[in-house]
Amino acid sequence: MTKVAASAAAAVADITSGSSLAVGGFGLCGIPDALIDALAAHEVTDLEVISNNCGTDAHGLGILLADKRIRRIIASYVGENSEFARQYLAGELEVELTPQGTLAEKLRAGGAGIPAFFTPAGVGSPVADGGLPWRYAADGSVAVASPAKEVRTFGGWGGRRYVLEEALTADFALVHARIGDTEGNLVFEKSARNFNPLAAMAGRCCIAQVEYLVPAGDLDPARIHLPGVFVDRVVHTGPQLKQIEKRTVAQEQST
Repeated sequence: MTKVAASAAAAVADITSGSSLAVGGFGLCGIPDALIDALAAHEVTDLEVISNNCGTDAHGLGILLADKRIRRIIASYVGENSEFARQYLAGELEVELTPQGTLAEKLRAGGAGIPAFFTPAGVGSPVADGGLPWRYAADGSVAVASPAKEVRTFGGWGGRRYVLEEALTADFALVHARIGDTEGNLVFEKSARNFNPLAAMAGRCCIAQVEYLVPAGDLDPARIHLPGVFVDRVVHTGPQLKQIEKRTVAQEQST
């Protein structure tokens, strides 16, 4: 048995319509673009996606979104994707917006086998009280709203209130790493480490694209960010073309 897949297409070949995906990346940093492109070429639809955001109109998950392949997404923000906002407000996409730190912990907890946890984030807001629009109707009314969540006080007299958040898991995880070995041990680059390890842990089948593939034993164990026990497939995709999510340049000063 080997964890190394021959191609990105082979790695995602068994992802079927209706699957749930935990997808790594932060904006356009460290996104599993080769795996997403391969999935876009595969006839799958009705996907439920868990990701920090949904890429941009032309990159990352935005490709699947533009093709109406995504039914529901759990994310922390809309980001620079105008199609994401349009589909959400038009009632074509169900969106569960989640505080960013809570989303990270929901993925980590899912990967660690922890079913739920309490957090102060969102207490006293619709995140805890319910009523956040998950799906709009065509006329702009709220068709599906978030339910209220359990809130408890911890810390005795004068304690603080916390809201109960359930962990997240997915059928598949798609992640990007700078370096991986043939046993699935992964090393991430800088801010690409923000969500990729958490998404990887939450997937029942984790597929990792790596820029550099090395033999097992070549990586210093102290440098490994995610052990291979969480990774089921590795595909070597080569150096990643870096994208800029929002380009901002200084304006020329007039004299």
